Amino acid sequence: MAQPQLDTSPHVSDEIRKTTCYMCACRCGINVHMKDGKVAYIEGNRDHPVNKGVLCAKGSAGIMQHNAPSRLRAPLKRVGPRGSGEFEEITWDEALEMATSWLQPLRDTAPEKLAFFTGRDQSQSFTGFWAQQFGTPNFAAHGGFCSVNMATAGIYTMGGAFWEFGSPDWEHTKLFMIFGVAEDHDSNPIKMGIGRLKERGAKVIGVNPIRSGYNAVADEWIGITPGTDGLFIMSLIHCLLKAGKIDLDYLARFTNAPVILNGDPKSPDYGLFLRDENGKPQVIDRTTGKLTAFDKPGVKPDLTGHFRKAGVTHAAVMHKIAERYLDPQYAPEVIGPKTGIEPARIRAIAAEIAHTAFEQAITIDQPWTDFRGDHHETMVGRPVSFHAMRGISAHSNGFQTCRALHILQILLGAVETPGGMRFKPPYPKPATAHPKPHFKATPGAPLDGPHLGYPQGPADLALDAAGNPIRIDKAFTWENPLSAHGLMHMVISNAHAGDPYKIDTLFLYMANMAWNSSMNTRAVMQMLTDTDANGDYVIPRIIYSDAYSSEMVAYADLILPDTTYLERHDCISLLDRPISEPDAAGDAIRWPVVEPDRDVRGFQSVLIDLANRMQLPGFTDEHGAPLYEDYADYIQNHQRKPGIGPLAGWRLGEHGLTHGRGEPNIAQIDSYIANGGFASFHIPEGAQYYKPWNTAYQDWAVQMGLCDAPQPYPFQLYVEPLRKFQAAAEGKGLHQPPDHLRERIKATMDPLPIWYAPLSDAHEDPAEFPVHALTQRPMAMYHSWGSQNAWLRQIHGQNPLYLPTFWWEKLGLTDGDWVRVTSSHGEITVPAAHMAALNRDTVWTWNAIGKRKGAWALDPGAPEATKGFLLNHLIHELLPPKGDGLRWSNSDPITGQAAWFDLRVRLEKSKAPGESLPSFTAQDSPVPKPPNALRWKVAP
Repeated sequence: MAQPQLDTSPHVSDEIRKTTCYMCACRCGINVHMKDGKVAYIEGNRDHPVNKGVLCAKGSAGIMQHNAPSRLRAPLKRVGPRGSGEFEEITWDEALEMATSWLQPLRDTAPEKLAFFTGRDQSQSFTGFWAQQFGTPNFAAHGGFCSVNMATAGIYTMGGAFWEFGSPDWEHTKLFMIFGVAEDHDSNPIKMGIGRLKERGAKVIGVNPIRSGYNAVADEWIGITPGTDGLFIMSLIHCLLKAGKIDLDYLARFTNAPVILNGDPKSPDYGLFLRDENGKPQVIDRTTGKLTAFDKPGVKPDLTGHFRKAGVTHAAVMHKIAERYLDPQYAPEVIGPKTGIEPARIRAIAAEIAHTAFEQAITIDQPWTDFRGDHHETMVGRPVSFHAMRGISAHSNGFQTCRALHILQILLGAVETPGGMRFKPPYPKPATAHPKPHFKATPGAPLDGPHLGYPQGPADLALDAAGNPIRIDKAFTWENPLSAHGLMHMVISNAHAGDPYKIDTLFLYMANMAWNSSMNTRAVMQMLTDTDANGDYVIPRIIYSDAYSSEMVAYADLILPDTTYLERHDCISLLDRPISEPDAAGDAIRWPVVEPDRDVRGFQSVLIDLANRMQLPGFTDEHGAPLYEDYADYIQNHQRKPGIGPLAGWRLGEHGLTHGRGEPNIAQIDSYIANGGFASFHIPEGAQYYKPWNTAYQDWAVQMGLCDAPQPYPFQLYVEPLRKFQAAAEGKGLHQPPDHLRERIKATMDPLPIWYAPLSDAHEDPAEFPVHALTQRPMAMYHSWGSQNAWLRQIHGQNPLYLPTFWWEKLGLTDGDWVRVTSSHGEITVPAAHMAALNRDTVWTWNAIGKRKGAWALDPGAPEATKGFLLNHLIHELLPPKGDGLRWSNSDPITGQAAWFDLRVRLEKSKAPGESLPSFTAQDSPVPKPPNALRWKVAP
């Protein structure tokens, strides 16, 4: 039969412009098809190292994000009360003059009175540099609200972590375990990786109370009880140690397991490393039996090493590891009931890990030389890899749980070896290679160094001479000493309380603090509008920048409208959050593939304009003349140090263009555009594994400008800085914590991973609140942006509360029923749905779908505003009172990570209200009412 002639590849564009997606944090490469000067179609860039042409629903729907009715159109000045949404449009000159008139006096007299916090921007090296030059100590991004436990635990333990810092060796892994991973982060690379594993017949095990997304396609699912992942991991370690299934050679060569600890309880250095005259940690050399520096050429560290002096035995870290995790308290029979996992299953998984790691080991014929000068003919790999994210991070015991997972990897010898986890440049780099936090504010001068960093002991805390917090969020204090990403979720409540002091101006970028980016949402909205006895706002001024009319917009005094990601320059930098892969460093740009049709400006260029008006050093010369016209100019010409700038590709060398170190190149962005918007710098074959100890990699890293000198280091199974804080709590040293925090610091800041129950368990009755309540972000949404997107809303237009079979039947629910959910802080009434693949005592919902009426240019009757909801209304930034006269933070006591996932609730069947409760009045919107349908034509 005759078949019709079909054009299966119609010509859809006049031109293709290649740039970087911003619909989530993967930063995939995209081809933007243009027709008559407009965006007609978006597809993946097959040449891009991150996604290799794969594009998810979010990326494809970028066209709807770019054309969203909620886009802000011009600078705005508030004319009605805060929260009303009443604004008038002003010019950019008026807006920038107003901002400068607020900011300049602060810089001249009290720069700490500016609190500058950014949300999910991808230019934190730039925004942090701006805040540093302004002089305020109060800067951070949203990491403390998201996954700082994961990043910080990884940096202190092994010099890197998952996702942006590292990834599984997809080509060699035979067993892949994921802990607490939802679908929103790193979605395309993980989807591609899991597909590759299944193609090769590798096994995937998912550990998560909820079986959705990646866990739904796992070969085995473990519906663990929330907050007990650390116990499960330590039980696996217990089983592996008892079976002798650990990589002894790897531990001796490349970790601090053989480092000798001071064993004298009377010594001020008790529990710290024995060091030589050069300050280097010491080990016992198996050949000589003597103490020697761990990195001395030819040394063979002894894992069983011990040293006796003056009647005191000083033993290796490995002794402590064995003593702790061989304890019967970690036996599966003890751990099983607490985690909801059968003991036999724990043993079976441990056996499978051991079998894969040691009976299916990989050997690659690749010679390499380590930092001691030892030459190796092969690279031996343990083909077991792990990945984890917010699910184990967002608990008040999350830091130690994340550390435990890293210890498990390291004991197997499965980090930076074939088949295991591999670092992505500029990682690995140890915590000591990062700056310490800086916080000394001086009127009229820059801050004394970068805001965020990794304390090495109590002397590095951000405290004044009287022991009071210097930062408004109380980061780097005894309450949360290792808060490497700051505490964005505490800024508004602390500023409102004037604790530790009052601020003048709150400056936010892409941080929807009046809705889904706050715990205690209702109270935060109240804090933003509260007035003092004089009728003035408690937080005097709020400047906000966003591309869209979010809930937060209504609470600002001045709006600086941002562009969409297709209309501006951005830099995905090796100084910040690059697009590297384990076998190549990489960075990328965004560039204006479309010119804005509104009076908006890229936020980074706006910051440069403000810096020029205030003549900030680093942005202006000694005569006050601008160094950079806009962000594109900054990207190409700024040098963080000689030869090192935001972009590593196509710099000027002695003999022409070069990569890594080099002088600025005024055509650099053009070179990136011509290359598809990215650059990739391949790691030499002999340097792709064993990076922390491989001399070839260390030399390549210096050549690329990732570090100034080789910096090999052992993995820190035992984290000495934690012991220093613990020792201070025991009364040792000059820097002492307040008495009410001593016991908590001693108990939680253990240098070896421990498990303790979520802190909320001591403040709430588990019998009164027997159900765990969690949120996940869906694959089709990126925080709150996606649920205003006309295409993505069709995937998730509302979010029910999913109940497991046990509670569904216990409450007598049927399809269409509603439930009242009560916590110790508040209550919500929401639609219910049944889900069988769920931990028995856990309920959950999608996050960031619920919207406030009037925001995001959605119709007031939209399902997002009537049936969508947030669990945020049930969560508080402080734990309930427990009668000790204190209000403890609802966060990890080590890093300050917001403990979202410690939430406990009780459930009741409810009559269906007219809409989800609580319900708030509609905000007025500074953008026009939405059309009934979104239509535009870009092709004939």
